[in-house]
Amino acid sequence: MASLVNISFSSPSFVSRRTLSFFPSPSLPSSTSLFKFNFTKKIGYGGESPILRLKCSPESARDTESEPETPPSSSSASSIDISTYSWYAGIGGVGFLETAYLTYLKLSNSEAFCPIGGGTCSDILNSDYALVFGVPLPVIGMFSYGLVATLGLLVTQKKLPFGLSEADTRVILLGSITAMAAASAYFLYILTTKFSGASCIYCLMSALLSFSLFFITLKDFGLQEIQKAAWLQLCVTALVIASLSASYNDSLPTLSSSADVDIPFYTTEVTTKSSPLTLSLASHLRSIGAKMYGAFWCSHCLEQKEIFGREAAKLLDYVECFPDGYRKGVKIAKACAEAGIEGFPAWVIDGQVLSGEQTFLDLAQASGFDVDNSNRPN
Repeated sequence: MASLVNISFSSPSFVSRRTLSFFPSPSLPSSTSLFKFNFTKKIGYGGESPILRLKCSPESARDTESEPETPPSSSSASSIDISTYSWYAGIGGVGFLETAYLTYLKLSNSEAFCPIGGGTCSDILNSDYALVFGVPLPVIGMFSYGLVATLGLLVTQKKLPFGLSEADTRVILLGSITAMAAASAYFLYILTTKFSGASCIYCLMSALLSFSLFFITLKDFGLQEIQKAAWLQLCVTALVIASLSASYNDSLPTLSSSADVDIPFYTTEVTTKSSPLTLSLASHLRSIGAKMYGAFWCSHCLEQKEIFGREAAKLLDYVECFPDGYRKGVKIAKACAEAGIEGFPAWVIDGQVLSGEQTFLDLAQASGFDVDNSNRPN
């Protein structure tokens, strides 16, 4: 605090001022006060009028160099954390909406809107790989993304439940996001090996979101912390892969061995009616020595005959590859083995093997049948 003491004896006169100032030595402690004396002497007709002014001020208020440095604010570090958790909330929210949509489609038996991929996208979403231990995969994804988004929001708002600390939440997020990234990598492997050439925009989007969360987590933890938590990530990854593999091994159908199969031979009946054009094509195929190879249990073989109709199918040179039924020890017919037949139905036209069910135009083109002067079948 500063104080001012004035002692004044006034008298009008000419003025002569002298000022004296006394400052403490720099060697004195910082608590030493500054004293400043102003002495004024006035000389005039009326006599003298001395004025004494005393001013005190703490030296410590002026000595800024001796003040301790203020510790750096933690606002910058907290802003980084809040930014990271905001990413968790945003990306997790997008993933939650996507998987919630797919869950609705799964529960309502509706087809997904697939702008890219078309039918193959729906086939993947409705395949056996879309279930994990009988639980639809979108349901698991919706829970996972929802957990990440919720924790991100709670940490940002400083409202953690169940007495969780921020450190506990980081560990939970690390384990959850690692599991999501490992599952996404596994599903991408399934997509490329089991559905080669197929496209699923929802699968790729979910994988992108999971990997984005994973890389954000790695950046937030840093190299040293990630090295300490590597055991957690390895355990979670191994558990996820083992669980998914066990689920698919148990749920996916397996082909029975030949020892368990005993199918006696039976005949099938073609019910469709032949047209003049199919009768002409069947006669043409027989005349050039074209042969159709099939098996009695093959549904596609029956569908191939249905294209021709009942009357025209009888004109085809059809070779049954298992005339004695199918069981252990029964070999494929010699004619089929010599033709190199590996699947049914199959056609051999002019020495060329056509595997799979063929359309009318495919057979006409392969055999050189002229359809320009004939009516096309309805």
